[in-house]
Amino acid sequence: MGAAAALPLGASAETKGGASRPADKSADRVDPFELDELTIADLQQAMQSGKESARSLVKKYQARIEAVDRKGPATLNSVIEVNPDALEIAEALDRERSAKGARGPLHGIPVLIKDNIDTADRMHTTAGSLALVDAHPSEDAFLVRRLREAGAVILGKTNLSEWANIRCSYSTSGWSGRGGLTKNPYALDRNPCGSSSGSGAAVAASLCAVAVGTETDGSVVSPSSANGIVGMKPTVGLVSRTGVIPISYSQDTAGPMCRTVRDVAILLGALADSDPADKATTDDKRKALADYSKALDPRGLKGARIGVARNYFGFDDTVDAVLGHALDALKHEGATLVDPAEIPNMDKVGESELTVHLYELKSGLANYFARLGKHAPMKSLKDVIEFNEKHKSHEMPYFGQDLFEKSVKKGSLQSYEYQEALARCRRLARTEGIDATMDKFKLDAFVAPTLGPACLTDLVVGDRWRGEASTAAAVSGYPSITVPAGFIFGLPIGLLFFGRAWSEATLLKLAYAFEQATKIRKPPRFLPSAELTA
Repeated sequence: MGAAAALPLGASAETKGGASRPADKSADRVDPFELDELTIADLQQAMQSGKESARSLVKKYQARIEAVDRKGPATLNSVIEVNPDALEIAEALDRERSAKGARGPLHGIPVLIKDNIDTADRMHTTAGSLALVDAHPSEDAFLVRRLREAGAVILGKTNLSEWANIRCSYSTSGWSGRGGLTKNPYALDRNPCGSSSGSGAAVAASLCAVAVGTETDGSVVSPSSANGIVGMKPTVGLVSRTGVIPISYSQDTAGPMCRTVRDVAILLGALADSDPADKATTDDKRKALADYSKALDPRGLKGARIGVARNYFGFDDTVDAVLGHALDALKHEGATLVDPAEIPNMDKVGESELTVHLYELKSGLANYFARLGKHAPMKSLKDVIEFNEKHKSHEMPYFGQDLFEKSVKKGSLQSYEYQEALARCRRLARTEGIDATMDKFKLDAFVAPTLGPACLTDLVVGDRWRGEASTAAAVSGYPSITVPAGFIFGLPIGLLFFGRAWSEATLLKLAYAFEQATKIRKPPRFLPSAELTA
């Protein structure tokens, strides 16, 4: 889509507030930052020209974290810990660049990672829980090794919904016992969504170049949507889970969270690799690219057949209006929309999905703690439950651990209940769901609203999210990517693309073409609340 068409699409994607409202200069409560919105390519160009170095970038991002995350009018609280070795690592990478040249596009780029991903350094890995503050992994997670090999600087770790939001059925996203509460940079009284809340808020606020989150069901794409960024959940098995605190072996995966589709593609290429310790990454059907940026094409929507998953629409008229403009943009760029292309039986998955999670959580945590070795502060989920009870005032001041208590009562992964629930999930989501519908309509991908606008943070009642469309891709273990599609009262709304296993290149191509045609993303303004008046 040309520039003339992009402007009205971007303007009409602002619903109920903001678009027709004059700029409120007093609302810009955070000082401008010279690295605001800069991409990986921008930062590489600055380092290549000598204007910046890896060291100078780290220092500037550290200062930004101190000014915006730790204090000031925003105090986002998205970064749970800054890497004390980041400057030293950056200096070594600068010397290497000077002597040998850059390793690749991530050389010297500061990256934040979620605090459920192991690092064998002076940082902690706690999943936000005080129960793990004394845990010190002896090995990097496999994906962290990949980032280090690519030349990235691990800038620090991000806050999250504690234990990736599996502890309690009525939790508040973005809160952890160790990290406290993360805020949404678009409206500080709104929730950043979970469980990769810190990664989403930090990327949106330019506290880093890019970040890594993890997802079981919605925990990459939903906070990406709520924080107005691009986030991709890969096919389970594209990125190793070794060294990542688990929930569900059948659904867990790490994924990139960035401000642009191109940066997602670059980061995904660094993360994706086969790991002998994670059998899902050695699947014979696995399809991975060394460079996903080669899939990007501004005309990538031309000739594509895209199914409109209408079963994820209809929960909010204003969201439907924003998505209506997004669908118009897809058609304008040459896509054929199959509307509706509803995925059957998604309303029948929930109970079986939870059963799978409860079984796999207990087993997965036992395996993870065993990996930590004899010095692991916890040995089992039962130990964690007991710790939380003993430290109730700090760990459970707002919500409990009912899901932990249900999980600890489950048997082994050989039990009939687990095997039946897992088979039912895969049949409904894969065979009779995404695969069957794509075959029926000959689709390249589906689209749906990723999530409704960010809800108010409420530590009394808990989360009140509406319209999450992540489940079909999550339960099937298939890929999805969210891209900013518009705003409601100044709050971001994302468009979710999802499809078959190993279709990351296709989804990136489609998402990139949509992003380039619309250019809807706007940086956050750190407003106290949503823009409710016209």
